[in-house]
Amino acid sequence: MMRAYELMVIIDGDVDDPKAQSWVKTVTDGITAAGGSIHGRPDWWGKRQFAYPINRKETGYYLVVEALAPAGSLDELERTLRLADDVVRHKLIRLPDAEAERRGM
Repeated sequence: MMRAYELMVIIDGDVDDPKAQSWVKTVTDGITAAGGSIHGRPDWWGKRQFAYPINRKETGYYLVVEALAPAGSLDELERTLRLADDVVRHKLIRLPDAEAERRGM
């Protein structure tokens, strides 16, 4: 059964812009490799100031991706994000069915 997910990734602000944007491809490839599909386009917010320092960093690049994937298939992608040095934070949430339907997923 396909489930709707939303993934937000914050990449270290000290990384140069092209390398940070390469994470869009890494994340989308990870989702498709897991048998999922991207809903819409990845939302690249660019470099933003943090509300408070995270790991002594003041800025980061934000990326939001909506995806449809089988249950439990994104575990490997989450592991990759957890181990990556460039990723400051990430959050993967399963969207409730009503919200997924509202978004047309």
